Amino acid sequence: MPEWLVEEGIGERRALLIEGDDVLAARLRWPGELAAGDEFEGRLLRKNGARGVAEHPSGREVLVDRLPRDASEGASYRFAVARAAMTERGRFKLPAARPANEASPIAEDVFETGKPVRRLPSGAWEEVWHAASSGEIGFAGGSLLFSVTPAMTLIDIDGDLPPRELALAAVPEIARWLPLFDLGGSIGIDFPTLQAKLERKAVDAALEEALADWPHERTAMNGFGFVQIVARLEGPSLLHRFATSRVGLAARMALRRAEMVEGPGVTLLTVHPALKAKLKPEWIAELERRSARPVRIEIDPGLAIEAAAAQIVGHDD
Repeated sequence: MPEWLVEEGIGERRALLIEGDDVLAARLRWPGELAAGDEFEGRLLRKNGARGVAEHPSGREVLVDRLPRDASEGASYRFAVARAAMTERGRFKLPAARPANEASPIAEDVFETGKPVRRLPSGAWEEVWHAASSGEIGFAGGSLLFSVTPAMTLIDIDGDLPPRELALAAVPEIARWLPLFDLGGSIGIDFPTLQAKLERKAVDAALEEALADWPHERTAMNGFGFVQIVARLEGPSLLHRFATSRVGLAARMALRRAEMVEGPGVTLLTVHPALKAKLKPEWIAELERRSARPVRIEIDPGLAIEAAAAQIVGHDD
């Protein structure tokens, strides 16, 4: 039976859906984010028909829709968040909400219902993290390249197999990584061009079977090999976070690596200069509390942003 495991990291919460040795899905949440399903009492600041802007108790603005006709600016209403805030290249999208009685139910908040663990299974989070960082997934005979754009997430398929074989080989990898990257919204898949209608139907059938347990709507493959998928969008995917907050993600991963090293002495954390500014004093204090060791930070301009290293050194090193 699949089970969500939740790791309370420093600066973020991580969750993986595990069944046996298989990782089926991943989620990530940062403190202070408004998450899909959160309810709040908010004051309606502006209204334009059924849409408007409300003020969250924290002072943040939230886009709202499905407002009743008699909703009045300045009045307070109960809202439920439908989508978390999204940062895209060149713009910031406010969180979106609806009146609580109009909101679609959220299937599950895994961070509340999942099983808390001190540490996720060895290597599991790292695999997902590095895959999202690169945006590229290799498989026998080909690869998937994920690209985030403001309009949609695009998946390009490349390889040296014959077009039909390449398309069919890509299907199970696409089905695997959509939930691992926590993707939603509009997703476009650029398959190899298949001239024969029967070949396109074979790929459509394979996609239908592979994605049967993943809620979505999907077009049939067109003559150019393009398929569009639309899935419920509740917040930024791992790919979106890497596209817009790579340094913040890398800083949190650096803290995770530092927390995982063991032994007496001092934790030496070596990071790219860009990361040092992202390491909040309260995060370092929490790392010292969890590890019961002092922390020393050194910078190395030659180190990749994602390649922070942690080790234990003596007090005099």
